[in-house]
Amino acid sequence: MSTAVVIEAPGEHRLVPHEPRQPEAGEALVRVHAAGICGSDREVYQGNRPEGYVRYPLTPGHEWSGTVEAVGAGVPSTLAGRKVVGEGFRNCQVCDRCHAGETTLCAAGYEETGFTQPGAMAATLTLPARLLHVLPDDCDLTAAALLEPAACIAAAALKANARPGERVAVVGTGTLGMFAVQFLKAASPAELLVVGTRPDRAGMSRDFGATDFRTKNQELPDGFDVVIETAGSADAARTAASLLRRGGRLVLTGIPAPGAEGLDPTDLVVRQLEVHTVFGAPPDAWAHTVRVFGAGLLDPLPLVTHELPLDGFPHAIELVGSGDPKVGKVLLRPSLP
Repeated sequence: MSTAVVIEAPGEHRLVPHEPRQPEAGEALVRVHAAGICGSDREVYQGNRPEGYVRYPLTPGHEWSGTVEAVGAGVPSTLAGRKVVGEGFRNCQVCDRCHAGETTLCAAGYEETGFTQPGAMAATLTLPARLLHVLPDDCDLTAAALLEPAACIAAAALKANARPGERVAVVGTGTLGMFAVQFLKAASPAELLVVGTRPDRAGMSRDFGATDFRTKNQELPDGFDVVIETAGSADAARTAASLLRRGGRLVLTGIPAPGAEGLDPTDLVVRQLEVHTVFGAPPDAWAHTVRVFGAGLLDPLPLVTHELPLDGFPHAIELVGSGDPKVGKVLLRPSLP
């Protein structure tokens, strides 16, 4: 029998029978191959997701890959059988921000797969077909399950606009940080520094293209043209800003805890720093990610350390929050017994 994970309320979950919902007009039914777990899923389970950004009861799962099984009216039949990933934000398509391609700023309000709409920690997922991005037929769907966090970093990389020969840096060595290294490497930088709290990620950082790796306790250089922050702390944001030259470009992707003391506005103005932020990924970032992945320039697979069946959800949540350096990306695989 097919099953799904349901979080009834903070700290309460169960495995329930799952019946695929047949696609209506404009929708597609996807057989889920794998669903990733990240810190925001842990927030949903623990109950500390910001108000308005979760709706219980809920099947979580916003990072996923799968294969289209069926399509509804108005959707090309050729989509059936294709390997896909999908955008999470359920944008309205008619407001000014949506028309500008900034779908994560949709004026209709926040709706996202795995947070306010049913997610992919189930055998199947039914969603608007317009959100799907088709993958190469020969791609690895396990690797593709990580393309959602990669798309968020693609959004950061596009805003950073790193040019060949520039000095670039990444602050943070988690999944997002390792994707940032790969995207920045593709821009042919003269130097690519990674700063983090996990010395065990030095080797992987260099494998992905870093030219230098340092912990925040070591002496850090400055004068960088571009820095992408992925660590999600106010301290990391300040470290990232300190690495920049005057007029440098900073992109923040992490979300610190409420009440964190942030960047010094005087420093930002006097040094004329260009600051961008990212929350989610708009369509252009998704398209960029799928294109880079299909070209073999993005390698998510080394980040995966655990693959568990759906009934391993509580263990997966523990792994994600364990702080164990041996734990990388944790995936749930509905097909596993």
